[in-house]
Amino acid sequence: MTVTTAPYHSITEAQMIPRLVRLGPNLYGAVFTLMKLLPAHYILQRAEQRGELGDGPVVETTSGTFGLALAMQCALMERELILVSDPAIDPNLYRRLTDLGARVEICRDPAPVGGYQEARLRRLAEIRAELPESFCPEQYSNPDNPRSYGVVAEMLHRTLGDVDCVVGPVGSGGSMCGTVRGLREHTPQTLAIGVDSHRSVLFGQPDGPRGLRGLGNSLWPANLDHGVFDEIHWCDAAEAYAQTRALHARHALFQGPTSGAAHLVARWWADRHPDRLCVVMLPDEGYRYQATVYDDSWLADNGLLLDAPPVEPVTVASPAEAGPGWSRFDWARRAYDEVPGTVARTDRPLPERALS
Repeated sequence: MTVTTAPYHSITEAQMIPRLVRLGPNLYGAVFTLMKLLPAHYILQRAEQRGELGDGPVVETTSGTFGLALAMQCALMERELILVSDPAIDPNLYRRLTDLGARVEICRDPAPVGGYQEARLRRLAEIRAELPESFCPEQYSNPDNPRSYGVVAEMLHRTLGDVDCVVGPVGSGGSMCGTVRGLREHTPQTLAIGVDSHRSVLFGQPDGPRGLRGLGNSLWPANLDHGVFDEIHWCDAAEAYAQTRALHARHALFQGPTSGAAHLVARWWADRHPDRLCVVMLPDEGYRYQATVYDDSWLADNGLLLDAPPVEPVTVASPAEAGPGWSRFDWARRAYDEVPGTVARTDRPLPERALS
């Protein structure tokens, strides 16, 4: 018998949908191998269906896991990929991206306003002008990013029933806004708690250097809907790293530091509300961080080694008062301009994508 095989051009659903792990009496983790596979796959699939991909390369700006997800998907689709990044990209990720066939350009100098993310956007615009047949997924502003998480919301509702609270890190705004909107179609009372890093502009702080990567932003993503969020928590790198290690030691979940930051907040909220069901989004595995977050010597050398994670946040009256450690603010589903103590919007937001 002759067996014929066709090229395999897609990530499987099993790779994209998180597994649910019980972390406490009323706390479940939505554990992703690589969360960004979901929007990367969905955005490219929808673009192909609409005839937007054409014959040109896929181009995008990224310093993290969205680039890896795109590289995986483009390798399977046999499509050229150009990524624009900055010096924060770690050598192991760079090697994976190039092994998958991506061309990676590094912006060495930050822009005066908007930092490296603005510099990356400018270079991305230059590339797109040079390659008019290219397609850009535009993860920060493409509404297909949050739409892709509708399947996660349906899975959570189908498996757990009514979810009282979702906790997760915020970067592009896609995962939290998309998941929470989907859940609120069933349960409008579902709370959304966003986890950010200090010196991120997303929820009212001034831009600045951030040791904790994978969440936060120096520019405003159009996909971030501030009115979705009930609470915002900020934590620093040492706190997130300590909780990442605690999550591994207690639950054998080998995740990255954004997962640790989200679990720090979710564990606290679940303990305070024992009669309510909480889900925490745990975005990616920890293999990229074995030489950093999971290395005690590296943590000690960089002043990031804590004996134990903090027990509770400091509640603040405005984003301006948050920091330097774990802080909590009642955002109350307000628009940005309705929240007192936020930094004035002086830098331009990331551009809106035309709905098509």
